[in-house]
Amino acid sequence: MLNDTAIWKSLTTARRLFLIAGPCVIESEALCLKIAAAMKKTCDQLGIAYVFKASFDKANRTSAKSARGPGLETGLQVLANVRKKIGVPVLTDVHTEHQASLASEVVDILQIPAFLCRQTDLIEAAAHTGRIVNVKKGQFLSPLEMGQVIEKARSAGAKKILVTERGTTFGYNNLVSDMRSIPILKRFGAPVIFDATHSVQLPGGGGDRTTGQREFAPVLARCAVAAGANGIFIETHPHPDQSPSDGPNMIPLAEMPALLKSLLKFHAAAQ
Repeated sequence: MLNDTAIWKSLTTARRLFLIAGPCVIESEALCLKIAAAMKKTCDQLGIAYVFKASFDKANRTSAKSARGPGLETGLQVLANVRKKIGVPVLTDVHTEHQASLASEVVDILQIPAFLCRQTDLIEAAAHTGRIVNVKKGQFLSPLEMGQVIEKARSAGAKKILVTERGTTFGYNNLVSDMRSIPILKRFGAPVIFDATHSVQLPGGGGDRTTGQREFAPVLARCAVAAGANGIFIETHPHPDQSPSDGPNMIPLAEMPALLKSLLKFHAAAQ
């Protein structure tokens, strides 16, 4: 039976890499189960701690016409079924205090989206649930500024906090990943995750949609592991170009085993 203590221990075990991976948005229960099962099998074989990730609502899409997902009620049911049937911890984004309360009854990790990382009420609501909280660094913040965000969560009672680097705004429609952020973020005493796929986004690069450069996600993931990241966040899909959200920066599911094997080599060398 999954519980927060066991999950937290698996994510903070010294010298063990962990992975957060799944589709960007919940497209169907069948797809989520397929991805979760495949990733669990691979991670079990490689000795990597695995957390399944999918969003029930993408509330910050570029265009009002973009698909957002199945919504809270349907999405949480899908996540509950993934957790039960595959036996893996589950993470999802929350955007409001109400969502945090309801999602905490189903998922193991509540994720604060990058655009909302300074929303005090949301952070406090997530902390009050007692669940593990993963706060993504806003593209508009330096890594040093995330110290205040982490302190907000701690002062609200959060005991188990993760922090995720996902690139910094760099000119029009581009992000840059500064690997100095990994050791800087680690100073705040929370495990640091590197989001390899969102870091290669080109925000608004397609006019009414965000595009991306998935070919560089493995490069940045290896750099982050070498720099000391505790975990890696990767969005994956059997057919990324068919995904309604973030397809251009997602890694094909079939390529994940080879990528994870390469990351383990960098992780071993960095120890």
